[in-house]
Amino acid sequence: MGKEVVTMCRDAHAYQQTTTQQHAASAEVGVYECEINLKFRLIEEKAIFKDRDQLLELLLEAFTYGNDEYMETLQVDVNTQAMPEVNASPKMRRQLIRLRNSKDIA
Repeated sequence: MGKEVVTMCRDAHAYQQTTTQQHAASAEVGVYECEINLKFRLIEEKAIFKDRDQLLELLLEAFTYGNDEYMETLQVDVNTQAMPEVNASPKMRRQLIRLRNSKDIA
């Protein structure tokens, strides 16, 4: 490797580290309660509606693809609000602490 290439690689690495550190310092994470109400019409096989886990996955997948000849959106409501961290489960609070202590938060 030439001297210029090595210098460029070092500069790029230093820039990436600085950018990551700045992002980590400015990133704020919190606990949010989210409610999504979706209403849409869907053409689908009747059998799929018997397995609730598979049904939810199918409905979310259909919604993300958007309107087409098999689905039409009727209503979408999304509400989010920050909630006190003490209201989160212990597992979520531990994850929040890990994220805040992480140098690689993205």
